Formats: sequence, C-alpha cells, structure tokens
Amino acid sequence: MPTAMVVNRQGASTALYALSAQSLVLALRLADSMSADIFAPERLAGQAGQTGQGIQPFASIHELLVRTFSRYPRHVFIGAAGIAVRAIAPLLRGKAVDPAVAVIDHEARFAISLVSGHIGGANELARELAQITGATPVITTGTDVAGLPAVDELARARGMAVENLPAAKAVSAALLEGCPVQVFDPDGRLLDGEDCGGLFVATAPEKWDPALPGVWCHWRAGGIFSQTFRLYPRCLCLGLGSRKNVPESEILAHIATVFAQQGLCPQSVAAVGTASIKRDDSGLCAAAAALGPEVVFYEPEALAAVEAAGQSETVLRRTGTGSVSEAAALLLARGGELISPKTKTGRVTCAVALRSKGA
Repeated sequence: MPTAMVVNRQGASTALYALSAQSLVLALRLADSMSADIFAPERLAGQAGQTGQGIQPFASIHELLVRTFSRYPRHVFIGAAGIAVRAIAPLLRGKAVDPAVAVIDHEARFAISLVSGHIGGANELARELAQITGATPVITTGTDVAGLPAVDELARARGMAVENLPAAKAVSAALLEGCPVQVFDPDGRLLDGEDCGGLFVATAPEKWDPALPGVWCHWRAGGIFSQTFRLYPRCLCLGLGSRKNVPESEILAHIATVFAQQGLCPQSVAAVGTASIKRDDSGLCAAAAALGPEVVFYEPEALAAVEAAGQSETVLRRTGTGSVSEAAALLLARGGELISPKTKTGRVTCAVALRSKGA
C-alpha cells in the first residue's frame, strides 16, 4: 500500500490523532480552536466524506508518527494513554528535543501532559485542551505538583535560549527539597522579582558557587558551570551594514569579534536590522538569518529619523541615510540603549542596542 503524504495546513502546529469514531468527533471540535491537523485511521477518515474536512488518513499509527513526530511541535492523542505511550516510545530522544505530547480521552474528562511538559510545552498544551473542552488537566511534573516555578518552563514561555538543560533538573530537585538556589538575574527578565518564598537567592557572579545548583540569566558572557542552568534573554538588537556582495563568513567573523570583545552572548540576539537596499544582498541576508530569529529591513527615511545614531556622509551618499547599523539597532531596541556603538572593518559595520525589559 502506498505511503500517504502528510500535509501541514498553513499555521498548523498541532497534530491530532483520532483513534476511534468518538475520538474523531472530539478532534473535529478541537481542530479549529487549535489550528490543528487531524489524522485518523483510513476506515474512519473515509466515512461520510470526512477526508473532505481535511482529515488525513493513515494505515499504521507507528508509520505515521515516523513522518509527523518531528514536523509538529505539539501532538495530541485522543484515546487511551497506553496507546500513545507505545506509539511514541521508539521516537523519544530527550526532553531538550522531543515535542510536546498530550492525551485526552474521547469524552474529554481528562487532559494529560505526557512528554516534554516544561521545555516542549506539554503542560501548557494539557491546560489548553482543558480550557477548550472543560476537561481536568493532569500534570505530574514535580514542581507543578508542589506549586513551585519550573525554570525551564519559564524560559520557554519567555522565548529564552537555554544551555545545560540537565542543570534545570538539579534546580528543581533543590527547590522540591526546600533548599535555596542561587540566581543571577539582575534585570529580572526570568523571575520578575519572584523569590519563591526566599528559595531563589540573588547571587553576584563573584560569590557564585559553581558546585551548587543555580540559574544564570543574562545577555553577557559567564555562568558556564556544570550545575548552572544558563539562560539567554532575547534582548540584544543587532544593526548591520556592509558593502555589496560581502560573503556571509566575513560578516559573521566581524560580529563574532565584536561580541567577544564586548562580552556579549550571540544567543541573546533578538533581531537583526539593516537597510532595505540590502534585501537582495545574499551574504548579508544569510548572516542576518543565521544570527537572529527576526530580520527587519528599514527604509532610509526610518533610519534617518533616528537622531541618536552617529552619522556618516559616505553612508548617506550610498544608502540615503547617514546611519544604518546604529539606527537599525536603536529602532529594533524600541527605546533601549546603544551598548556597542558602530564598529567597522573595511567592508562591514555592526552596532548593538539593548532592548529594555518588557519592550
């Protein structure tokens, strides 16, 4: 039998697996609310013209998951938890990379967070299912049961890059035991002043004990210890300029030098900005895409209106604005401050601004 093709609907991030006729009724109810794709056994999908409602048929759930598990960040099985466990077991690799998996029974009594509760977002997925259907969310991760914050889930919710994920487990274990956890979060970007009843202890870098569990959240270098969960808030705004046809490698090399000299973390880049005339410059576009989750091209008029940016007559003649890198960085920072003014080689310029918390 030929393998059915999996089609992601535009914007669909959730796969719903209906395992029975009753499950399919609930799947149809959930699909629009969750912008989800529905998968059902061939015998069900073909009934009453269901394939015309966007339901994708499958012959084997195991064969289907080989194709869908990495394509969707969220998976919902409508049926028995045991079936879901056996189906996904061969595909699990680790909490840092596995997608969110939740289960809801066909009568919508319980919505269960099954895999990747924090980082993957399965706890949030179970709560979403419960909100839509009225089901009771079932969440068994230790910190949630104890009513304690999960630092890895907080990081995901705030869009932060993370490093040394296993240390998050040590942090959670310490909190569950009632032990203080050292924290370096001077801007309050992760905890927003929450001290967890005194269990989170603000700790300066010079007083940090690398042998103890800790949470380090900052956009400057540091905090690379085996027991430290390292978080990078997305708050650095990078402005770029270059001569025509400069290769990606040359642009990235200059940025790496600047970040190293200034003690900045590339993982904290929130966005990259440049002039609109660079839209078709393959080297700069490739470098920008490699550096930031967002790339913005500004028209000369917008860049010229940024009074705080340094001006250059040469740049003005070439681009129609006296500043590209500093002006773009400041526009992206939405009122933040320039922390690394324009630096340049013969063919590349960059500047970095810091986006204020909440901007």
